Amino acid sequence: MDFQPPHPVQFQGSGLARALVRALGWRVDFAGLPTLQGVIVVYPHTSNWDFPVAVLLKWAVGIPVQFWGKDTLFRIPLFGTWLRWLGGVPVRRSAPQGVVRQMTAMMKQKKADGEYFWLALSPEGTRRLTAGWRSGFYRLALEAGVPVGLAGLDYSRKRLVFRDFLRLTG
Repeated sequence: MDFQPPHPVQFQGSGLARALVRALGWRVDFAGLPTLQGVIVVYPHTSNWDFPVAVLLKWAVGIPVQFWGKDTLFRIPLFGTWLRWLGGVPVRRSAPQGVVRQMTAMMKQKKADGEYFWLALSPEGTRRLTAGWRSGFYRLALEAGVPVGLAGLDYSRKRLVFRDFLRLTG
C-alpha cells in the first residue's frame, strides 16, 4: 500500500526565513498543497504590513506563489522588477472580467501541462474593510477546475493558518 499525505505537494523553504519567523514570534500552520494548481484566498487584507509579513512567511514555507498587483506599481523602476521576481502579476483594475478570463486560460494551460501554478488573492480587492468579497477568485477557481486554499494572517496570535482547501461546485 502506497501512503500519500493529504496534501502531497510539499516545499522545503528557507532556514533563514524560518529562523526569522520564529524570532519574530510567528507560527505557521501549513501542511502542503493538494494539487499543482489552485487559488489561495488570503483574508483579511486590511494592513500595509500584510505584504512584507506574507513574503517572509512565503519564504519560510518555500511556497512559490503568484499574486495580482496594481499595474501602476510595476511601472516603478526596479520596484516593478522586484515585484515580478517575488511572483507579482500586474493587472489593470479597469478591466476585471478580462483579467479573470486571461488567468483562467493560463491556469487551464498549466493544469493541462502538469505545471505548478498557485495564485494568491485578496477577496476584498482592497486593504479597506469591506462588506463583501469580489467574485474573481471564485470564478477563476470554478472555471479552471482548481481548489481554493483558505489562508489567514492572525496578527493577535502571530500565526499564519493555511490548511483548508475547497473544491467549488457552483
